[in-house]
Amino acid sequence: MSTKSQQYLKNLRSSLKMKLYFLQKLPSLFFWGVQIKSASPERGQTRIPFGWRTQNPFRSTYFAAQCGAAELSTGMLGLLALVDQVPCSMLIVGMEAEFLKKATNWVTFTCEDGNAIQTAVQKAIATGEPQAITVSSTGIQEDNGTVVAKMKFTWSFKKK
Repeated sequence: MSTKSQQYLKNLRSSLKMKLYFLQKLPSLFFWGVQIKSASPERGQTRIPFGWRTQNPFRSTYFAAQCGAAELSTGMLGLLALVDQVPCSMLIVGMEAEFLKKATNWVTFTCEDGNAIQTAVQKAIATGEPQAITVSSTGIQEDNGTVVAKMKFTWSFKKK
């Protein structure tokens, strides 16, 4: 792993740096209190609290807040894959969500598709053609291990 990638991972793991980044670039994640739990080239984990900022009228975590945390678990893997590359764009072109149970506590979203994302980025750079890849993120409630949501995001990577 390059020095630049290692620095990016270090920044992802810094609570203060991520809060400042969220405040500047993703204010909804800052407001909701989303945190990065762990980050590696293969796997991204985020977590979101249950509280007044994320709660809907039905006393569970608002679906949009869950989607934001889940998207971050996949998107940070895409950004990490682009760190040492020529300029590329990345964009969500599709999304599916399945909400299985009410989220009434902290939820951790995990994406383990980092290797597939890296492959898609390499192919986009090599061919010059946009590459779409669908990755998944699963939300598990921390207090009891219940799967509360499964989400799929289709990312498109394109060499600029």
